[in-house]
Amino acid sequence: MTDNTKVIGSLNNILEMELAGVVIYTHYALMVYGYNRIPIISWLRGQATESLTHANQAGELITNLGGHPSLAIGRLLETHNHDIGNILRESLEHETASLNSYKDLLKLVEGESVMLEEYARQMIHTEELHLGEVNKMLRNPGDVKPYST
Repeated sequence: MTDNTKVIGSLNNILEMELAGVVIYTHYALMVYGYNRIPIISWLRGQATESLTHANQAGELITNLGGHPSLAIGRLLETHNHDIGNILRESLEHETASLNSYKDLLKLVEGESVMLEEYARQMIHTEELHLGEVNKMLRNPGDVKPYST
């Protein structure tokens, strides 16, 4: 297999990104106000729970490889603008960074470890679905074209 040090480093980066997701999505859920609060906070809290699951998966792989899971938390985005559009744009940025972390892992393990390759591919699939979901949420009703910044 490839150098475990690089793979463990990549997995620790993923762990930190996912832990940041737990904090970010929990914070966002607390900051939603207005008529649509209940369904939006439900979705945000679901994202926080999923991020914790993903962090646990990365941590288990780190320890399987003989590494030590990081105690750090990835970059926490905070614009202090808490309208739903801003929250979703920040979420899009976070999900894009997470997707790139999984793509980096895939480059390291491709052709070297079926387990890690399949893990990375599955997580890329999941992150791409999240990005699509957030993109749809950022569109105006009736817009078919993908959201673009």
